[in-house]
Amino acid sequence: MLNLDIRIDTRTTLRERIADGIRNAIVNGTLPAGARVAEPDLAEKFGISRTPVREALRQLEAEGFITVVPRKGAVVASLSAKDISEFYDLKMLLEGFAARQATSALTDADIDRMAEVNDAMLAAAMNEEWRKAIELHNEFHDIFVTASGNDRLAALDRNLVMQFQRFRLILAMHGSIEGSARQHREIIAAFRDRDAELAESLVRKNAAYGKKLLLKELAAA
Repeated sequence: MLNLDIRIDTRTTLRERIADGIRNAIVNGTLPAGARVAEPDLAEKFGISRTPVREALRQLEAEGFITVVPRKGAVVASLSAKDISEFYDLKMLLEGFAARQATSALTDADIDRMAEVNDAMLAAAMNEEWRKAIELHNEFHDIFVTASGNDRLAALDRNLVMQFQRFRLILAMHGSIEGSARQHREIIAAFRDRDAELAESLVRKNAAYGKKLLLKELAAA
């Protein structure tokens, strides 16, 4: 039986609560790649019909978290080298463009916050608080992506990042945070200098760094 944390929240529908619970379990590693996510088990666990469960699984399939396999049903999606390359190529384009657009929009307070988050990220990694380190890494990038003013780009970027959360945790545990922190400091300096071209280049370089390391880990596995 799946052990999912489905919290009661009257602001969301049952489908959304089920989808959130499964998504969080995947991101946190409770449900590993290839694990079966069965409609009957979920329906029985929560004493509900299969309809909202089926709707939640369809939503997660559209988001890339779930794959429907013939004769097996819904399983947690696994990732190939091609998936990783495509993710980081998109991240490179989206966040690089966002950095260029955000350079003139970021306030000094925004940039100071990025520096604080980067220091906290490194401290979390030193304490082996890997999930916290990844959350702070995401917050660092989200500050300038939000400042770009492109809401659709920001939403797409956040969805992509969430799908890869469990795999990026692997990178954090293998020492990638220190390298990212160094690159983040270079990005911060470019934003302080209001150098849009350099900021875009460094953000793209940061995504390429993650891509290289994760592909290396996949090959080793």
